[in-house]
Amino acid sequence: MVKETGFYDMLGVKPNATPDELKKAYRKLALKYHPDKNPTEGEKFKQISQAYEVLSDSQKREVYDQGGEKAIKGGGSGGGFGSPMDIFDMFFGGGGRMHRERRGKNVVHQLTVSLEDLFNGATRKLAVQKNVICDRCEGRGGRKGLVEMCMSCRGTGMQVRLHQLGPGMVQQVSTVCGGCQGQRISHKDRCKACSGRKILRQKKILEVHIDKGMKDGQKLVFHGEGDQEPELEPGDIIIVLDQRVHPVFTRQGENLTMTMELQLVEALCGFQKPVQTLDNRSLLITCHPGELIKPGDKKCVLNEGMPIHRRPFEKGRLIILFSSPKAEFLRPVIKLVGDREGPWMEAPLTAGHEEESLECKLFN
Repeated sequence: MVKETGFYDMLGVKPNATPDELKKAYRKLALKYHPDKNPTEGEKFKQISQAYEVLSDSQKREVYDQGGEKAIKGGGSGGGFGSPMDIFDMFFGGGGRMHRERRGKNVVHQLTVSLEDLFNGATRKLAVQKNVICDRCEGRGGRKGLVEMCMSCRGTGMQVRLHQLGPGMVQQVSTVCGGCQGQRISHKDRCKACSGRKILRQKKILEVHIDKGMKDGQKLVFHGEGDQEPELEPGDIIIVLDQRVHPVFTRQGENLTMTMELQLVEALCGFQKPVQTLDNRSLLITCHPGELIKPGDKKCVLNEGMPIHRRPFEKGRLIILFSSPKAEFLRPVIKLVGDREGPWMEAPLTAGHEEESLECKLFN
């Protein structure tokens, strides 16, 4: 038994009206008394909007049924009314706010990738679990035409209790409905496939295409692939790339850096050393005799760094940092020889080797 029926009478519905009946009644009256159509009926439009604002909210409706309009205005459900035009826009889609509120949440997944994947490009399959609308009941929670709303909570899944704290002070406490256990539908009429939940948990395989040159932390968005819920537009699934640490190369923007250990004799007398690239080629790094390599010297190889995203035929530089475990023995030699910068050089191929020849230069 409701305390008063003024808001129900305003919409022309009974106190046990369903949410769909409330929507239908509000739609008809709001269009009839909208100020653009009836400029003299502004007060009537305001009253209709206030009635629908209260009755369409399960908690406010419960407070109104138990305490009337006085309980609503007294703060039992937050108090006050919204703008009639805001309510109209939200209902008919006139404002952007409705769209945001009717969209599901985005789901974020992390995908671990190697530096080779980011260099060469790759396609990875990712299995995710998501909610989908039950195809048996089409998201109704029960068979079409036979769904009975739980009368204990009026289909909200929650029950609101009011506690009088003192004169003019009311506290409301929301609890899961004991009649339907929060499922909103009477037990006898629930869908057997989803048990009245309207959704099912399903495995989805996503094909994630990793382009050459993508970066650690880059996001790939699968629009509309998020969890499905009745009357909500699905959100997105967002894949965040997480690059594993590489044992040889470190990425710095579009460049790759690496450290090459030299023996004392190599730093003084020259060397040839192969470097295995991320696409399984072998580069021959050459230092000619007499070209002194000091501890901390760097050389760069043009166009052997990371591919530039969306411009895969352009690459950054490969920067090689030289270090020597016997660097302290090399310092006296450096003082005698003096600082010397090696010119551009072409690395000759040694007989029997399959390494690519390249040019590299000292890098500051």
